[in-house]
Amino acid sequence: MQILDPEGNRRHQVEGFLPPEDFLGQLKLGLAHAAFAREDWKEAVRRFEDILDAHPGSDAAPEALYWRGVTRYKASGDPADLMETGAAFKTRYVNTPWAKKASVWG
Repeated sequence: MQILDPEGNRRHQVEGFLPPEDFLGQLKLGLAHAAFAREDWKEAVRRFEDILDAHPGSDAAPEALYWRGVTRYKASGDPADLMETGAAFKTRYVNTPWAKKASVWG
């Protein structure tokens, strides 16, 4: 599966079979990344939050948490948004690569 933006640029790709929960999470992740690439911060945050709310157990959720923090920071310029994300990873998705990436923020 590939998610392309309106200009045809690939924004997200997943190989192989995924169970429905993970497939939907990955599909939504691609749409969120497309909104991020357009610098539509409000839409990107909404889409990342939808993954966290609707698919918290999916493989897409830790990545969505990370990128939601980055997106909030891009929109506000306030490093507190990154610090909040780093703190969230101390209780959620602790043993994921995304928690390691966010560890510099917390």
